[in-house]
Amino acid sequence: MPIDWDDTDDGDLDVSDADLTAAEAAHFRRLTDADADGDERAVEAALRPRSLDEVVGQTRVRDQLGLVLEAARRRGKAPDHVLLSGPPGLGKTTLAMIIAGEMSSPLRLTSGPAITHAGDLAAILSGLNEGDVLFVDEIHRMSRPAEEMLYMAMEDFRVDVVIGKGPGATAIPLEIPPFTLVGATTRAGLLPGPLRDRFGFTAHLEFYEPHELDLIVHRSAGLLGVELTSEGSSEIASRSRGTPRIANRLLRRVRDFAQVRADGVVTLPVSRSALELYEVDESGLDRLDRAVLDVLCRRFGGGPVGVATLAVAVGEERETVEEVAEPFLVRLGLLARTPRGRVATQAAWRHLGLSMPAGAGVEGSLFDEP
Repeated sequence: MPIDWDDTDDGDLDVSDADLTAAEAAHFRRLTDADADGDERAVEAALRPRSLDEVVGQTRVRDQLGLVLEAARRRGKAPDHVLLSGPPGLGKTTLAMIIAGEMSSPLRLTSGPAITHAGDLAAILSGLNEGDVLFVDEIHRMSRPAEEMLYMAMEDFRVDVVIGKGPGATAIPLEIPPFTLVGATTRAGLLPGPLRDRFGFTAHLEFYEPHELDLIVHRSAGLLGVELTSEGSSEIASRSRGTPRIANRLLRRVRDFAQVRADGVVTLPVSRSALELYEVDESGLDRLDRAVLDVLCRRFGGGPVGVATLAVAVGEERETVEEVAEPFLVRLGLLARTPRGRVATQAAWRHLGLSMPAGAGVEGSLFDEP
């Protein structure tokens, strides 16, 4: 893809248009996906803060959690169980690791989908030692029998293991050393009330402000050996959708661009050109986000229109539109969810450089879906 200096005097690098293959488009789209794949987790591990003092942002949660951990240390007991909720990429796994590190305790990791039977959970619990920290990611996806076993384990530090079936079944009580459960969930509303009530401390992680992400980008650049200017860092932070994982991912891609097509320094022009190449605009919208808005405004007159119809129109699965694109568009005020379907706001029309027709998004539509 050719790159040249543009004719304007703003110093930005200009990237010419080129057709993208489906694989390239999918790769670019993942740059702003807050979920992490297997390879990325290894990179993230090197960038994670190791203590609460190193954590940037989440001030309220950090202060509250620090108080919980310090009180537990002074009592010489395991901290209360901790529930961390919030969108992906905000640091729930990092906080679980910090809890274990602050308490000088081993960390055991598992996930809700991996615990399909009560026996799976019993095997994990029976291997715990006193003071261990058990981290269960996506805890809302545990099986119901495992959830019910977890109630007793969290409250009484014991479980009943059933041997056999039918009238001859026997329940054998199994004592468990005091431990700390750290549960993480992106959908706290799916947790049953009895499970939520057994957590002594619940924290909801919020999206980060641009200045906080700027500090994170600078810290990560130092760990990765990336030379960058304050303007280049701020540009990456402003397009990171309030999510540290996305900020670190964009930093690595801009670093690659700087090394291959510039002098290795991440400056403002380099950041802008790299992010233009990867189709991440000034507001953090990627190709999929803009495609949803474009179809909604140009083809369906601003809506309302059902999400399944939108997904077909942009050539994506319904779940991808609903779980990847929609949350960010709603948060920016570009899209509204209504009982009759999705509606483009006036801000969406402005973002696309279009004039909002009178009555757009107000009247009913033939494309409504339940």
